[in-house]
Formats: sequence, C-alpha cells, structure tokens
Amino acid sequence: MPSGGSPSPGPHIAQVRNIGLAAHIDAGKTTVTERILYFTGKTHRIGEVHEGKATMDWMPQERERGITITSAATTAYWKGHRINIIDTPGHVDFTAEVERSLRVVDGNVALFCAVGGVQTQTEKVWRQAERYRVPRIAFVNKMDRVGADFWGVVEEIKRELSANPVPIVIPIGAEDSFQGLVDLLDMNALYYREGPQGMEVEIRGIPAELADEAARARELLIERAAEVDDGLLEKFLAGEEPSREELVAAIRAATIAGKLVPLLCGAAFRNKGIRRLLDAIVDFLPSPADLPPVRGEWEGEELVRRPSPEEPLVALAFKVQADRHMGKLTYLRVYSGVLRTGQQVYNASRGVRQRIGRLFEVHADRRQPVEELRAGDVGAAVGLSETYTGDTLCPEGAPIVLEPIEFPAPVIDLAIAPATRTDQDKLSRALAALAAEDPTFVVKSDEETGEVVISGMGELHLEIIVDRLRREFGVEVQVGRPQVAYRETVIGAVEHEQRLVKQTGGRGQYAHIVFRLEPAGPGKGFEFTSKVVGGRIPREYIPAVKKGMLDAMAAGPLGGFPMVDLRVTLLDGSFHEVDSSEQAFRTCAAHGLREAARRAGVELLEPVMSVEVTVPEEQVGAVAGGLAAKRGKILGMEARGRVQLLRARVPLSEMFGYSSELRNITSGRGEFSMHFERYEAVPYAVAEEIVAARRQASTT
Repeated sequence: MPSGGSPSPGPHIAQVRNIGLAAHIDAGKTTVTERILYFTGKTHRIGEVHEGKATMDWMPQERERGITITSAATTAYWKGHRINIIDTPGHVDFTAEVERSLRVVDGNVALFCAVGGVQTQTEKVWRQAERYRVPRIAFVNKMDRVGADFWGVVEEIKRELSANPVPIVIPIGAEDSFQGLVDLLDMNALYYREGPQGMEVEIRGIPAELADEAARARELLIERAAEVDDGLLEKFLAGEEPSREELVAAIRAATIAGKLVPLLCGAAFRNKGIRRLLDAIVDFLPSPADLPPVRGEWEGEELVRRPSPEEPLVALAFKVQADRHMGKLTYLRVYSGVLRTGQQVYNASRGVRQRIGRLFEVHADRRQPVEELRAGDVGAAVGLSETYTGDTLCPEGAPIVLEPIEFPAPVIDLAIAPATRTDQDKLSRALAALAAEDPTFVVKSDEETGEVVISGMGELHLEIIVDRLRREFGVEVQVGRPQVAYRETVIGAVEHEQRLVKQTGGRGQYAHIVFRLEPAGPGKGFEFTSKVVGGRIPREYIPAVKKGMLDAMAAGPLGGFPMVDLRVTLLDGSFHEVDSSEQAFRTCAAHGLREAARRAGVELLEPVMSVEVTVPEEQVGAVAGGLAAKRGKILGMEARGRVQLLRARVPLSEMFGYSSELRNITSGRGEFSMHFERYEAVPYAVAEEIVAARRQASTT
C-alpha cells in the first residue's frame, strides 16, 4: 500500500512545499507526478500516460496525444508536509505554462532522461528557473532504458547547464539490470522488488562492487556541502564524519542558496526511486518561510511582504481557465496574509475591486472547496471576472503590485473563419475566452482581408486551439495554412519633423512634433522617452504621441507586418491653444513614425529556431545538408550513445513539414525538437519575395 500521511488541518508554513516539475518533452514529468500521487495516497491507482488515463493529463487532447498541454496543479501530503505540485508541459509550444508556473513555485524538480540527457527544452526551462532564482533538485529518470548513463548525464548537466549537480544516490545497475539505489546519506542500498507494482523496498548493505564508488561519491557530497557550512567544513578537514542531520541541513542550505543541485535517479514507470525523491523534496527544497520576502511596488515605492498569515494579503493570479460549469477560474499563489471566501479584494494591477466567490484546492480537473487560502498556498478562485494572468490582489488599504509575468511573443499566424454565420458570435466569445487563458495566444483582425488571424508559439499550439474551439465551444471553423509571424524594424537613425494642420471651417487640428527614431536593439520592443522642455508640448499630450506611434507600429511600411525594437526620443514640437488635442497629436505621431521609418530604412525580420536533431550516424551528412539548404546554420554535433545529436539554427519558415522530411531521410529513426531563439533579418532577395506575396494576397 502507498504511504506517506494524510492531510493535516493547515500545516505550518514551514511544512509547505510549492514545487514545479519541468523538463524536455517525454522525460517523464507526468509519469513521475502520477507515482507521487499514488505513493502519497492521493490516488489509489496509477494513471498511465500511454493509456490516456493520467490524472494530471485531464484534457482530451492531452490523453489522445500522450503529452501535457496545460500546467496542472495538485496537492499531496508526505511525512507531515503539504506538497503543492504543478506539472508543466515539456513541448516548446506551451512554454507559457512553464513560465507562469516557475514564477509562483518555491522549488523545482528538473527531470532528465537517462538516455537523452540535457535536451533543448531542458536547457530552456533550466534557464527560466535560473531567471526566477528557483532552487532545484534533479532526477535522472528512465534508468531502466537501453542506453541509460547516469554519470554521463551528471557530466552533461555540469557542462551544458554550468550547474553543480551532487548525487545523493547512485544507481545499482542500469538498463535491464537497474535494481535500485545506493543512498549516500544513510550509506545503504535500496533494492526494489519486482512485485505487481514493483514498489517493495528492501534495505541491504551496499554491494561490494559499488563500495568504492559509493565511498567516493559520499566524500564528494560531504565536500560540496562543507563549502557552504563552516561547522561541516571543520569536521571535514578534521576527518570527522558528520551526522545525517548535519549533512541534510548543509545540503538544504546550499540548495536554497543555489550553490548546488542534489541529484537523484530512478525509473518512474517501474515505480523505482519515487519515495526517495519525495524525501528529497521535503529535505532539500525550501518552504515559503525559507525564501526572502516578496517584493513589489506602489507609486514608485518598493514594498515587501513576509510569507506570514499575519501580513496584509498579497496574491498573484498566475493562470486563468475557462470552465464550462464555473465560468472563469483564476489560479492564485498567496504570498502573504489570508484569502477568504466572500472577501472583497483590490486588483492593484488594474485598479478594480473584486469579490471572491468561492475558493478551491485543485487536483488536476477536480476541485475541493475550501474556506480560505493562507500564505504559501496555491489554489483557485471563482468570481474574479476582471482579473487576468499576472495581476496582483491585495487589500485596498495596503496596495502593492508584484512584478508581472513576462511571456514570449507569438511566432506563427493562422487565418480562421467561422464555417457558418451562426458560428460568428460564438467564435468571438470563444476566442476571447482562450486569449484570456493563454498570454501567448493573440487574436487580431486583418483590416485589409477581413480575416481573423490567430497567433501562437507553433503549429501544435494553434492546432490545439482549433481543436478546443470545436470540442469545448462548439464552433466549426475554416482554417488557412500556418504563416510565419514576420516583423519589421528600422536599420538607421533619423531625426524627423511632422506637422498636422487641418482647418475645416470650425475648430481645426494642429500638432507639431520633432523626434529621433533609431533601432533599439534585438528584443528591446518599443522604447519611448521625452526630452521636451519649457512646455513646448503640454504634458497631457505626450502620452498621445506615444499611443500614435504604437498605432503606426501595428503595420510597418515594408509589408504591413508589425514593427518592433524601435527607440523614439521626442525632442521638440509646438501646439495651438484652440486646435490642438490628444487626437491631433496621436494622428500626427502615427503619420510621423511611418515617414521616419521610410527615411531610416526598414528591414524584414523572421523568427529563427534553435533546432536539435537526433539522427543515426549514417544519416548525419544528409540531415546536415538538408538543414543547410534551409538557410540553416549548423552549430555543432556530438555523439549520444548510438546516435548523433546535431544542433542548428534555422528560420521557422523553412521548418514547416520537417517531421515528414526527417522521417523519410532516416527511415523513421530520426527525431527533432525546436524552440524560438530570436528574430533575425531576412536576406534581401527572400524579403522581396515575402513582401511581394503579402501585397498580392492583400489585393486578391
């Protein structure tokens, strides 16, 4: 029987763990979560991903495809600790789910495939966790697979992620002979009996053939822990053996400080190593009380809130979900204070008052009503109709705004239209609901063609959106071909003067601005500053100038694609006491930016993807040649067991249909993954073709 304890009424905050599971696709995140739920007694049978019965993969699309699409939250209890778990997708198209989850967790379990090692998405989520300073432990999964190499993965983590992984266990055997673990804290061997569930653990002495390896690994563990603990360092230098409690405390402190990564291993599908992982989550990952106070600001003043129920309420909305029965469900992380059912709260991000309808503890797609969520808790609320992802909730008398969550811009477009006239209204409502859920899903209307264009992170992302429109919202749509989300930017710097003077018999329109336009640099977005002095342009008109320029950036002068990475400095101007208005300055600024961009010169930008291809040795040349023919740049190649891993950077426009092409070249043995890297300039000849095609499409 699984064990680990049952829910206790409101555990102390020191006994709370808010953790995320993140990794490359197919590393086994959902399988690990299913085993955690089973061994903690949360579920009474194990749901398998390959059977479409995983608890955490509750969407029909997830169960059909065997992948995680949306982050799912649940709560489990282990040895008196409450563990709030967020299982995140591994597919790059759903990176927003990882981004928002890492923003609200206190610790992270990074999964690595014992065969694949550090893969593309592994590296991406690792960097995301580093950006949010999330302490991590690592779990090398699939030790029972052919080609499993525990120490090879340890070296890869050091080399590819510049991390400091320190094994807490080492494996006994690998592949078919993977039998269990040597626990370096207790210096004993854990053997897993192959019963019906493979979950019986037998504790024995360390096998003789692993004695030396275990001794070396333990010495390394003590050495690394001693680097951050003076008391342990003294014992280490004196040759004294630390107690288990001293060693655990030192490892925990080093993990929370980000100085080392405790590393475990197992085979989740065979139920091996999961309970040891649960122990490590409790022992090494932080509680909310172990971390610095959360920081925010209000009216330019920096504010802090300690993780205590006694502090004023601060909660961050990190996910919004459309529920057909409850309406809008808002997922919240409570950082301080207490959030209660029926409570009036203030959305400081939007300046609106909201009332909490009901509160829930969440278990995938099931919800358990609760009366309150306390500091450190993760849960969901109904009734927050005007709250969106990244908003801060607090009392009106103690306002604070936390740092919002940043999401990548979409890179692929798809034109859709309702199949019938009756679907028109339903389509608008459905798209609005889906856009509220997913910050990387953008809906816009093409004024030239009258089409509705949806934008997302990849083909699979938009395919899932269309499928959800049909299944969840009952909307039939006609779908065009996916298109690359091109952008435009300026290549030179100009100083430009623009006037708007219109006299129509009554009150006219007058605006006059002088500004400098220049490139802001890749990924900088739009930077606007004003150096106008002496009231040459009244202060109330300057925001209108910025808005007008943003209006113009929606469609660039080259091909009508959105403009990005511009820096504008407003230098001078003039106004008329009667004829000037906000609208006049907004219109003047829009015209001015378009003219200035033409003078500065405009180039077309395209999304470029980081691509990893796993390919048999004999087909490496053909695959590399194929990528080079796609305007790809080969970055490197390395052996991974019996195959080669080829890294490249390739324009997204060249990667459509690559799955079939790779399958044909490698007779089905090749695999690839890719994620958005950055925008780069399109070669002139290619850009001319793209712009010409765009103009032709807009006239037909």
